[in-house]
Amino acid sequence: MSNKTLMMIKPDAVEDGHVGNILQMVTNAGFKISGMKQTQLTLADAKKFYAVHDGKPFFEGLINFMTSGPIVAVALEKENAIADYRALIGATNPEQAAEGTVRKLYARSMQQNAVHGSDSDENAAIEIAFHFSQRELF
Repeated sequence: MSNKTLMMIKPDAVEDGHVGNILQMVTNAGFKISGMKQTQLTLADAKKFYAVHDGKPFFEGLINFMTSGPIVAVALEKENAIADYRALIGATNPEQAAEGTVRKLYARSMQQNAVHGSDSDENAAIEIAFHFSQRELF
């Protein structure tokens, strides 16, 4: 799965109408979309997806935010997908993100930062499988 990553367009960017612009940025950067769906995370799903952060001070706020509205889950493919995608989205804190990155353009704040991206090949495989069955990927 080293050439795959997961993008989640978060509730803030969906609500603000940035889905199309973000998808355009991703495809312009050479990524292939191999799966995509709009859904809303349940409380249980959000807690499971972000379990690595359980116990951290921001966990409850993150869970509340991620269940506050629909998200768009997107499986992406490209050589060097994780590093290239993370460069495209920019720093978690949009104030520190480079000009022209997704988060600089579309994030509201450090927590409401428009998109999620896998941070490793292992997590990409887990996160893609969390959102998509094999038959849902094309």
